[in-house]
Amino acid sequence: MTAWMRNNLTTQGYRLSDAQKRELAVALRFSTGACLTLVVTALALQSGVILLALVPIGAIAGFTARHPFDRVWNAVARTQLPPNPARRRHAFKLATVMLATDAILFLADATTAALVLGGLLVAACTTVTATNLCIPSEALAWWERRTKRPEAVTT
Repeated sequence: MTAWMRNNLTTQGYRLSDAQKRELAVALRFSTGACLTLVVTALALQSGVILLALVPIGAIAGFTARHPFDRVWNAVARTQLPPNPARRRHAFKLATVMLATDAILFLADATTAALVLGGLLVAACTTVTATNLCIPSEALAWWERRTKRPEAVTT
């Protein structure tokens, strides 16, 4: 894993040593890779139902410390993934909204719009799975740097 890819994990909010990041290189990609596979399948089948079924999974990932697929990894691989940091959970929330919107578009027979939105979701999910570059996490980190106020000095 390159230094840039390790830094991308830091941007997502992980506080891991470089050795831990290398050790968890595959494990930290499992949940996004599994979702990517399911989303691509849903898009290929043009199935709003499959996308709708992924919405609760995304919601759980966004509002709890563990993605449901992290629990699968922990059980099967018998290694413990660290809890998902806030920025990564916020990215899951955004993906959940995209999944729900995409499902509704398919169910409403707005296939072209659904495929375009689905393509954007696949691009973002592929990027984070392949490189750890999470675009929503990058945007949140940028926002935090711009709005960070200096702490008051107390005596």
